[in-house]
Amino acid sequence: MPTERPTKFDPPVIYGELRDEAPVTRVRFPAGMEGWLVTRFDDVAAAFRHPAFAAARPRYESPDADPTGRTPTPFSGTFVHMDGQDHAAYRRLLGGRFTVPSVRRQLQPYIEQIVAERLDAIEAGPETFDLVHELALAIPCLVICELLGVPYADRDAFHAASLKIMDFRLSQAERDSERQWILDYIRDLLARKRASGDLTGLLGEMLGQIDGGDAFFTDEDLVKVGGLLLVAGHDTTANMISLSVLTMLTHPEHRRFVLENPDRIDVVVEELLRFLSIVHFGLGRTVTEDTEFRGVRMKKGELVVVSLVAANRDPRRFEDPDVLDFDRQALRHLAFGFGAHQCIGQNIARAELRAVVPAILQRFPDLRLAVPLEDVPMHSHSTNYGVEALMVTR
Repeated sequence: MPTERPTKFDPPVIYGELRDEAPVTRVRFPAGMEGWLVTRFDDVAAAFRHPAFAAARPRYESPDADPTGRTPTPFSGTFVHMDGQDHAAYRRLLGGRFTVPSVRRQLQPYIEQIVAERLDAIEAGPETFDLVHELALAIPCLVICELLGVPYADRDAFHAASLKIMDFRLSQAERDSERQWILDYIRDLLARKRASGDLTGLLGEMLGQIDGGDAFFTDEDLVKVGGLLLVAGHDTTANMISLSVLTMLTHPEHRRFVLENPDRIDVVVEELLRFLSIVHFGLGRTVTEDTEFRGVRMKKGELVVVSLVAANRDPRRFEDPDVLDFDRQALRHLAFGFGAHQCIGQNIARAELRAVVPAILQRFPDLRLAVPLEDVPMHSHSTNYGVEALMVTR
């Protein structure tokens, strides 16, 4: 899969070439199998809804991955790999915590509080600091710990494991070892919650349902769901926050817009999500029966990968898609996917971005990069693209 980017903010050039010349094209994936890559906006949206494309898929992202589908992926056995009634049951179970009203009522005050606390800590600390560690990572970790009922003191350990799970440069065995660490961690946490009677947080509530005989899921199901929410619930937003701030620091006119138009922050966040689209390679689907898609014959068992970053830069959908435009109207993007499998945590991610991006710029109007832009290290070989470390001076 392509990783070479022309700038830190733009996707690999080949995506645009394929989108123009072969929007549904045959490719060979790193694991060795052949399949299909989809790059146009309308085609990607249609693929998410296609009844012959299943969410469960084989491993394809690294040369030593097992393409047979027999080896568990990091999130095997969770609702992101399910379809139909099984998937819907988990969405109903979890969905109440992730709705817009629930996030605004239960999490927004907490998010605003911890953003202010982190900014106070930054102001009291060194003038030059790593914004990823001090803010972009800290906020999502605090939020997901609050939501799930996970001790924040464990953040360094579970984040380190998450980074390795996502790193395609590591062997499959190394990544699987970190996946197992996360599952063991959640399993131990649930055991401690049960022993102490602590049913706080989403994990505690779900554990109480099991013990009360009201659950359709088992302890092991909960372990897998907890692992998924813990990893995906902080890594994605941390990358999005850091990349958004880097964008502001290198685009002065957009920085001014954010400061001068606080009432436009919702539009700003949506355009940042579209423009930056941090899901690096795309999302995979498995063809469940011989079918035709966009004039292409696909066989049962083949892999289809939809590129969100290519779709969100499609000129057929967006005027001047390679321009960051905070005046876009009626913006609908695919940064969180589409359809039944659209990211369940999207409203929390939006709430964090709305709180963090303007606050850091308002508190530190002279905030600037402490290193040249070309020296800012990026997560170029990870599931989620973003900034590895962001040294800035306030």
